[in-house]
Amino acid sequence: NSYWQVRAHTAATCERGTPVRCGQAIRLTHLGTGRNLHSHHFASPLSGNQEVSAFGEGGDGDYLDDWTVLCSGTYWTRDSEVRFQHTSTDVFLSVTGEQYGRPIHGQKEVHGMATSSQNNYWKVMEGIFMQPSEVFKAEQYHAEL
Repeated sequence: NSYWQVRAHTAATCERGTPVRCGQAIRLTHLGTGRNLHSHHFASPLSGNQEVSAFGEGGDGDYLDDWTVLCSGTYWTRDSEVRFQHTSTDVFLSVTGEQYGRPIHGQKEVHGMATSSQNNYWKVMEGIFMQPSEVFKAEQYHAEL
């Protein structure tokens, strides 16, 4: 239940296998529900930070589904820590210690925090790796051209 598809930001397209640049806006679509990671100016129920929820149908949503990838280097690599900053409200995707009791006992609240902290860092633990596109390979190995 933890798999998310990395997609182009709203109103954009990207080719499968295109590397994600640090500083690039993306959407994260939950594979199980087809809903996008979404945020808006509402308080989250447990922490009182900014609410983060799932929104849309079949990957369709709106501009409040867009997140900027913050990482070191040129591209987001699967072994590196990354932060996601909401493009419209500037909060960082975060998780702290607040846990739900019902109906999803033990589930931690994911929310948006206004400040950068250790609670904002994420790391890919598993997933499907797409081979980089030929354009990316040429850029990486033939920088002199």
